Amino acid sequence: MTDRVYKKIEITGTSTASVEGAVENAISHAAKTVRNMRWFEVTETRGRIEADKVAEWQVTLKIGFALDD
Repeated sequence: MTDRVYKKIEITGTSTASVEGAVENAISHAAKTVRNMRWFEVTETRGRIEADKVAEWQVTLKIGFALDD
């Protein structure tokens, strides 16, 4: 097995449905341009309020990906 080197990026995903949806939206959008994603870490969870109700979930993630050899 070869040694690997990883890089981390930080992104924020949103969803009107759920925290999990915000995570999935962030990862699927990142996958369009980031290769070799291996793990994620939720660092912040927050939301937007409209008319005294939760209108949107916002989740900040750190995503780790392996650098190419």
